[in-house]
Amino acid sequence: MAQLDDAELRVATAEDNSIVVIVKHLHGNMRSRGRDFLTTDGEKPDRQRDAEFIGDISDREALTALWEEGWQTLFEAIDTIVETNLLATVTVRGQPRSVLEAILRQLTHYSNHVGQIVYIAKSLKGAAWQSLSIPKGQSQSIPKGQSQRYTPDEPNKGRY
Repeated sequence: MAQLDDAELRVATAEDNSIVVIVKHLHGNMRSRGRDFLTTDGEKPDRQRDAEFIGDISDREALTALWEEGWQTLFEAIDTIVETNLLATVTVRGQPRSVLEAILRQLTHYSNHVGQIVYIAKSLKGAAWQSLSIPKGQSQSIPKGQSQRYTPDEPNKGRY
């Protein structure tokens, strides 16, 4: 997302969601599933899922705040899990699931949407896209046994 300007974050076709909408949906899902993860249904009564698909985020700062809050909620939920409750039962939309299954379902869901974000961004940037891993045609430049690493002082590389 850091490689895009504000207008590009809102690009969508009639059938596809913009990055703004995908982030808003991820936030809503993470917030609903993550709060009181082990003790309440993953679909919280205050979630308004349909509203997640309206691209009404006003600016990049608001979008970033949703992104950060969503992931923070997920990580806090994961931090509550201990080995002894991995097979415990939680509910999501009234359906019983093991804690492990619920986590795997959510991580699969989130990775799908993050992949959509990357695909949209890469499509919009074209040749100007800065690869998030090893750029096409440069695999031989990375020594065997090592991976390309980005440090926090390298803006827009390997970061959202």
